Amino acid sequence: MDYNEVLARLQAWANPQAASSAARGGIRPKTTLYGVPVPELRKLSKQIRRNHALALQLWESGIHEARLLATMIADPKQVTDAQMDTWAADFDSWDICDQCCGNLFDQTPFAYAKAIEWSSREEEFVKRAGFALMAYLALHDKRADDSQFLPFFPVIQREATDGRNFVKKAVDWALRNIGKRNLHLNKLAIETAQALQQSEDKIARWVGSTAFRELTSEAVQQRLLRKEESE
Repeated sequence: MDYNEVLARLQAWANPQAASSAARGGIRPKTTLYGVPVPELRKLSKQIRRNHALALQLWESGIHEARLLATMIADPKQVTDAQMDTWAADFDSWDICDQCCGNLFDQTPFAYAKAIEWSSREEEFVKRAGFALMAYLALHDKRADDSQFLPFFPVIQREATDGRNFVKKAVDWALRNIGKRNLHLNKLAIETAQALQQSEDKIARWVGSTAFRELTSEAVQQRLLRKEESE
């Protein structure tokens, strides 16, 4: 399937009502939005399989769904540091940010460094990407050592005062995901959450309280205990 065939299929699937619904959910990209559901894009990506050259073409199209599809078919082994920065600069909605980080960027050798680097950026969705990477690495990188997540805690504490909706939710998401990885990281995440709860900043207190509530919940504690006992 080539570039023109993919674009023709996406255009044929265009759904203005779905596009309007997406906008109400906070997905308001500056690019063309067709309203194609993500499950349909995933089905299409399985037909195409890995095709990095096509992914680059689709990203350059500027069409929202084409970019989402690009994150599903790009080859993480061929992704460069420069490509990550270029694509991140194009992020214009929370879903393209999260899909790109969770489908592709977290599989690259640059992921941990980019999480730290982007966390201090001013652009809302680039900054969100830093914390989305932390969240997805905690979820997907099963072989990672606990030490790889330790540098994230001071970054989370430092940036928890950013009141922008898509940033503060990503900071909270990162802290919760790291803390749900195992009992050791759970303890450290709870300590970070408690420190944030004592902050003079109300956004930091919100992040701390939200994370603390989940990380100390019986459901999370029992799951982590069972996981440790089974290892």
